[in-house]
Amino acid sequence: MIAAAFLLPALVLLGALVVHPIGYSVYRSFFDRSGDAFVGGDNYLEILQDDTIRTALKNTAVWVVLAPTTATALGLIFAVLTERVRWGTAFKLLVFMPMAISMLAAGIIFRLVYDQDPDRGVANAVWVGVHDTFAPSSAFPKARPGRDSPLVPAQGAAAGGFVTRDPVRAGVPVLLPLVGVAPEALPDGTRTAAAAAAEPGKVTGTAWQDFTRGGGGRPNAVDPAESGFSGMRIEAVKDGRVVDTATTRADGTFTLSAKADGALLRLPASNFKEAYAGVEWLGPTLVTPAVIGAYVWMWAGFAMVLIGAGLAAVPRELLEAARVDGANEWQVFRRITVPLLAPVLAVVLVTLVINVMKIFDLVFVIAPGSVQDDANVLALQLYRTSFGTDADPGLGSAIAVLLLVLVVPVMLYNIRRLRKEGAR
Repeated sequence: MIAAAFLLPALVLLGALVVHPIGYSVYRSFFDRSGDAFVGGDNYLEILQDDTIRTALKNTAVWVVLAPTTATALGLIFAVLTERVRWGTAFKLLVFMPMAISMLAAGIIFRLVYDQDPDRGVANAVWVGVHDTFAPSSAFPKARPGRDSPLVPAQGAAAGGFVTRDPVRAGVPVLLPLVGVAPEALPDGTRTAAAAAAEPGKVTGTAWQDFTRGGGGRPNAVDPAESGFSGMRIEAVKDGRVVDTATTRADGTFTLSAKADGALLRLPASNFKEAYAGVEWLGPTLVTPAVIGAYVWMWAGFAMVLIGAGLAAVPRELLEAARVDGANEWQVFRRITVPLLAPVLAVVLVTLVINVMKIFDLVFVIAPGSVQDDANVLALQLYRTSFGTDADPGLGSAIAVLLLVLVVPVMLYNIRRLRKEGAR
């Protein structure tokens, strides 16, 4: 009786907050939207037929496979490696800190991290920086010939660039005026454009921004307030072959050898290719992996702490004995450490599987409205179906029951494993 008296408050709360809602959800799932008409298994049938819900099921499966395994693997690596460095405690603190952040706050942080604009999104700032290191983008993507320009669009294989209307002659300076580049977008080190001096036996010229800020200036003439195009590639083309090349200086001037005499000058398309904009992290293709990345950032610390606690209990003499027998560090890790940590790894993995089946906050906050259908998961679909102007509590209850059915086997496995551990 004393035991029952102590248990009664907890049992009452459990019944009111868990058992009754589950029972009512099962009951409500057999009725229509209004709750008046009994529809039997129609709501469950609709789950199988609705494309949006099927996408949510597929994405939930992707979450269950990728997120727990990635977080557990990273936690294991961090736990093992931090044992070997002096500042391991500080590193563990840094990795575990995201656990102190709410899912909502983490979602807002990663919504900014994944922003398409490299000036705002850290992910694309890094990605674009690496890309531009190996494949620099042009500084003149919007440049084009102005009115009455000596340049015309190139045709055929050279499309996208511009070429002079007439062949050039040695000793006669060439003017290559362009417009359309914002002054602030010009390369660093750009100087005021200068008219190229004539050089006997050589083709000289100037490529510049033929535009004077504030008005004024003469078209197709180098004016004092106009800027040169620094680093632009110039090609001399004869009979379809490039016979000489040059790169403009900071003031836009360039010099070609006598080979360019009688050739057409071409500004190749590489001068005008659009700047690399990075990856569309929150587009239909990558939105789910991107949100999983945010989840792993939060929960890898949780896995690391639990695994680290298990690692502290591993008998060191076993590891030393393996090393004395000639095992290298990889063999010790694979054949001794991981098998001894198997119970802890199972706890972490099962806990994270249950957690990701109910994931809602991160997907709701990070995925833009235009791709929420592509990033949809069961918990989010449950919310979208059950609430709002077009709510269907019957279908929403059916989704809730489905989610419960998917979680229960994992929970039973966890309970069974804990009982076995207790019996030992």
